Amino acid sequence: MKRTYRLYSDGACRGNPGEGGAGAVITDDAGNAIWEGQKYLGQCTNNVAEYQALILGLEGALAADCKNLEIFMDSELLARQIAGSYKVKNEKLKILMQEVRRLLSLFSSVQVKHVLRCHNSHADRLANQAIDSHHK
Repeated sequence: MKRTYRLYSDGACRGNPGEGGAGAVITDDAGNAIWEGQKYLGQCTNNVAEYQALILGLEGALAADCKNLEIFMDSELLARQIAGSYKVKNEKLKILMQEVRRLLSLFSSVQVKHVLRCHNSHADRLANQAIDSHHK
């Protein structure tokens, strides 16, 4: 039986552009966190932070051997760009989307779902911690 894991990713930006952070957490089907990561991004836009958070989470999922993923994010733009219903026009985002597509191709199954911000609080907290920890 294949196990499906949940990846929650979120980017945070203080200003747009501003200081950015990425956060991601992977949970098992019981809701237990089995992997989490955060990364300080420096100056970036909110959309770049969202992409970087997803890339961070996908790399974490591969490292943890989680091949079947349900991905949850509160960026409707990114979710629709992955689905192909929105085009990626920004040159920086096009490069990041190429990396997202490359990583997604390494999984056995992937579903991407847009969720409200209130359902993505763990990843949001990690993204903000990445920014905060840079200032300590």
